[in-house]
Amino acid sequence: MKSRFRAHFGEMSGVAPIRAWLAIISIGLTVFMALDVGLARAGDKPLKIVAFGDSLTAGYMLEPSAALPIQLEAALKKRGYSVVVENAGVSGDTTAAGLARFDWAIPTDTDAVILELGANDALRGIDPELTRKNLEQILEKLRERDIKVLIAGMIAPKNWGEAYSNAFDPIFSELAKTYGALYYPFILEGVATDAALSLDDGMHPNRKGVAEIVRRMLPKVEELIAEAKSG
Repeated sequence: MKSRFRAHFGEMSGVAPIRAWLAIISIGLTVFMALDVGLARAGDKPLKIVAFGDSLTAGYMLEPSAALPIQLEAALKKRGYSVVVENAGVSGDTTAAGLARFDWAIPTDTDAVILELGANDALRGIDPELTRKNLEQILEKLRERDIKVLIAGMIAPKNWGEAYSNAFDPIFSELAKTYGALYYPFILEGVATDAALSLDDGMHPNRKGVAEIVRRMLPKVEELIAEAKSG
């Protein structure tokens, strides 16, 4: 032991060996504290939710701060959640367009997704079976990446008739059940029929309308966060 000590520190006497050992301990503590801080920072990393949808997500005709993802993030932070809600909404997107851009629209560090697609399929009268297949492929991709999902449903306009509605409307609840996703039945619940909460086009929410959507969706989004945190 003595020869090893000398090999490392030479022929030291008095307080010199003590100082050397104290220096080693100090370095060790510094490294440990740095690692501890690094782990703490990693643990504090905000949960990333991607709002993946069409104009209802993107914030059509609204200033950026009024869009659904921004208002939702603010509401969640007010409740004490450490989250980032990313806006991956593109106005005019169908489920086919969403599927086509999935790989670059959903970042690799995504923890959870709010899937809001289908409104433009219904407006265009696209075959509900195609809508279903596109959403299935999106949900398969999310499942492969173990990303938790909240499906925001849509209702077909009545002008396409009862047969179309009967084929289209159940898609979202059925897929939520199949894929074990959380489900919010109608993204425009409480807003669609209220002129005070809508833009002049009668289809898109204004700032107050988005705030109402956020208020109503918030409990489901909190469930989504809990699922994402539990892994």
